[in-house]
Amino acid sequence: MSPQYPVCRAIEPDLLSVAAGEAGAAAVGRVEAHVATCGDCREELGHYRALEGMMGTLRRAPLPDDDATLARAQLASRLADLRSRMVGFGIFPSPLGRILIGRSEQGVALVQYLPAGGALPAHVRRLLGEDAVEDRSATEALRAELVEYLEGRRARLDWPLDLRRMRSDFQRRVLEATAALPYGAVTSYAGIAARIGAPSAVRPVAQALRWNPLPIVIPCHRVIGTSGALTGYAGRRVELKQRLLAVEGVKTVAGRHDFKVDREAMYTMVTGDREYCVPTCGSLLSQSLSTLTLFGTREGAEAAGFAPCSSCRPDLHPLPA
Repeated sequence: MSPQYPVCRAIEPDLLSVAAGEAGAAAVGRVEAHVATCGDCREELGHYRALEGMMGTLRRAPLPDDDATLARAQLASRLADLRSRMVGFGIFPSPLGRILIGRSEQGVALVQYLPAGGALPAHVRRLLGEDAVEDRSATEALRAELVEYLEGRRARLDWPLDLRRMRSDFQRRVLEATAALPYGAVTSYAGIAARIGAPSAVRPVAQALRWNPLPIVIPCHRVIGTSGALTGYAGRRVELKQRLLAVEGVKTVAGRHDFKVDREAMYTMVTGDREYCVPTCGSLLSQSLSTLTLFGTREGAEAAGFAPCSSCRPDLHPLPA
């Protein structure tokens, strides 16, 4: 509790009793009235409830052995497991709207776009888990870095990640391949399928990316259709995908219902090669995006470790800015 606010100090015993389910009606009323206007105490109440939930889980868990030393070790192990799964989250404004960032002891566990107002969507609450508590202070530094990224002042989000909310081993493989896409580059869903050794699994790849619990930091916005169309993002908010790609220097043109990557304005790299080309080099414009990676800028291609093609010399004949 903050030492500056006597009212907060006075309400703390009631916070504890309410969290433990032991408070009378009067105490519950005092707490509800107070936390309605005090964000710090509201967060503190959330922490107390999460801890009480952990202890309740431990009390209910059977101990198979009467040995006191072993029992203590088992309790400590279970508590550590519960703590590692506990997520603190913050909800912040951003250039792309309200964003939730959730963090566990292992790393960032959730990044989600939220509607303009109202309660958390049910699927977000399920992903967070029952023990999640709002804790903006724990995620404020992440928010600041994310805003820098969205404003084009940062090219990487080097965050430790908690990947335990992956739906399957297949989704993990898809997201790991997606995470390896360089800044300012795009490839297709078919290209990701080929990278994970499942070239016929284009639709499952798209579904795995649809349920990405860590958009932006695992950059599913860099995966597009083989036609060059962006094809959708965060439900039907394809404009978010276009804006993220624009920040990274990827050029798109607007269609009737979608945006499309302008291949003739992109540098091109063939899978397996270590050189990047202008799009008119050889037969590149006729090749499917399933075998190509496109870069918005020469700087992006070279930062990813690719050299200019010795035939078309994009370093000497760059694309128009």
